[in-house]
Amino acid sequence: MRNLVRNTHKYLSFFISIQLFLWTVSGIYFSFNKIELVRGEQYRLTEYFPINFDEVNFSRSSIKELKAIKRLNDIVFIVNSSEGKEYLDSFGKPLEKLNKSQVFDIVASSSTLEPIAFEKIEESSKGSEYRGRNLPLYKVTALNNKDKKINLYIDVYSGEITAVRSLQWRIWDLMWGFHIMDWQTRDKINNIFLKIFSILALVSSISGILLFFRVDFKSK
Repeated sequence: MRNLVRNTHKYLSFFISIQLFLWTVSGIYFSFNKIELVRGEQYRLTEYFPINFDEVNFSRSSIKELKAIKRLNDIVFIVNSSEGKEYLDSFGKPLEKLNKSQVFDIVASSSTLEPIAFEKIEESSKGSEYRGRNLPLYKVTALNNKDKKINLYIDVYSGEITAVRSLQWRIWDLMWGFHIMDWQTRDKINNIFLKIFSILALVSSISGILLFFRVDFKSK
């Protein structure tokens, strides 16, 4: 029986050693990096603004969500209703897409970053750093105060900064893929590989504990 436990522990540990190493390394990286900094919160500038709803001159049926944001010098509204999602000004007029100059002004006023490049993204890509965001988006490459490049992803209508992506985030994302064993999309935490290796790691741990106490018991 002891030989069976010993061999189980030996070969299982060898088989899962690489993944155990990746779990440990990624866990250490997570514990030493604040998620707020990884998400780029340190680059955002928060601005509070008053809203006079008496000046709002539109209505929609079955409004599920109403969000007011500041787009440059104007207050605009994101409306989710039975009619779908709309971007409106205070008179209910649909917003036009922002142009490059407006986007650069938004980056300059809503962050501590200096915009240097601009492109429009209309097609999704598996495992992209803007995954989970609604398209189209504007991608703005900007520089921080250390001249390091930071990517900002901005809603083409509202001007909201929906994501901030840096090298620190990309390393975190890579480590997260290693940690959950989803190396492509990096968002499927319940994938079959993680389940199998988690069970094998548990069996290896239990066999190691049994070996420890059996050897210790024999020595007495």
